[in-house]
Amino acid sequence: MPRANSTVPRKQKHKKIIKSAKGYFGTRKSNYRTAKDAVQKALQYSYRDRRAKKREFRRLWIMRINAAVRMHGLSYSKFIASLKDNKIEINRKSLAHMAVHEPDAFSDLIKNIS
Repeated sequence: MPRANSTVPRKQKHKKIIKSAKGYFGTRKSNYRTAKDAVQKALQYSYRDRRAKKREFRRLWIMRINAAVRMHGLSYSKFIASLKDNKIEINRKSLAHMAVHEPDAFSDLIKNIS
């Protein structure tokens, strides 16, 4: 009895990996063995960086708030503490947007909590 081989499933699996490696340099886009490693590494990077992106944006928002608050003679930590004391719940993303795009509203907020 002849041995069955997995021609169709193997071909589909290889095509899927090669398609995922589109745009890679050299044999990483065409050679299955190297493309498989490249795609696997790319997936690891994307998983890691989806989480890192959240941290990086939070750091950016904090830097923007800190810069805007220091122009009014406060520190970031005192500003956040006074927001909590006055029970103002506004997230850092919104605060950073206000600090950059609506400086008048941001300065009014600082005057109201001081």
